[in-house]
Amino acid sequence: MTEELADDLDTALRFAVATLSTAIEHDWQTPARDLRWTCWETLEHVADDLFSYAGQIVAPTTGMTDYVPFVYDSVREGGPECTIRSQPAQGNAGLLDVVTTCGALLSSAVRTAPSDRRGWHPYGVSDPGGFAAMGTVETLVHVYDVAEALRVSWEPTGDVVRRALDRLFPHAPSDTEPWPALLWATGRIPLTDRPRRTAWRWDSTVRSG
Repeated sequence: MTEELADDLDTALRFAVATLSTAIEHDWQTPARDLRWTCWETLEHVADDLFSYAGQIVAPTTGMTDYVPFVYDSVREGGPECTIRSQPAQGNAGLLDVVTTCGALLSSAVRTAPSDRRGWHPYGVSDPGGFAAMGTVETLVHVYDVAEALRVSWEPTGDVVRRALDRLFPHAPSDTEPWPALLWATGRIPLTDRPRRTAWRWDSTVRSG
């Protein structure tokens, strides 16, 4: 399952870059959907999460009580706190390179870490497969936020979404398609008779099987 979740992360990232490349000439300083961040800041946040998750599973001495103590800071009030940033002079294409590189770091870390490696996350100490699923969800839902703002189509494949749902949202509705179920689970949309969630979290704790 860990290898499959790593494959899903790679698939999500390839699809994200291909989709956002169609909007490379757009203004990525426009606000992302329903966020206080711009599209650029949102994608820097994605890259930062991918990098940070890789750090959690390659550092064996974190003690599973907090994140690896990289410096996180924001360039403006209300912006995301990040370690990883992209050089503005390299433009939108450079930012996609940063996202791709950080994704590759996480994918490699997942594939090479011992299966019994554990890393801290506030939603539950997790294993390599869990961090791969977290990276996939961060990519899927935040690219949704950006794609909506840039008015480009973004609908990931069902199998990739379903495996991430099963790993991190075991109680998500199973009576609907995976993609709207994930958007509902992460507070993006209402779902049939279920109102839009105003608070949510995943469950990244290690589960057998």
